[in-house]
Amino acid sequence: GYPNVGKSSLINSLKRSRACGVGATPGVTRCLQAVQLDGHIRLLDCPGVVLDSGDPPAAAPLRGALAPQRLRDPLSPACAILRRCPPQQVRGD
Repeated sequence: GYPNVGKSSLINSLKRSRACGVGATPGVTRCLQAVQLDGHIRLLDCPGVVLDSGDPPAAAPLRGALAPQRLRDPLSPACAILRRCPPQQVRGD
């Protein structure tokens, strides 16, 4: 699945314990991890995957593929977000 959509959090919720590390930035889950839910069910937690779709480079941060702190140019993704928002929503009308 995509980065930062809650894969690890869902597993923790189902397990009712902290079986997987979670965080607000991409890259917390670094390798595949098997978590035994019960005697019959094993869940796999894995790093997020974003396939190259041919979109401009500014789209990768919008998919959660890059941590905001690691961006060389944070202005391009911010402008892409603003282009997708209705003007009245940005102004707070």
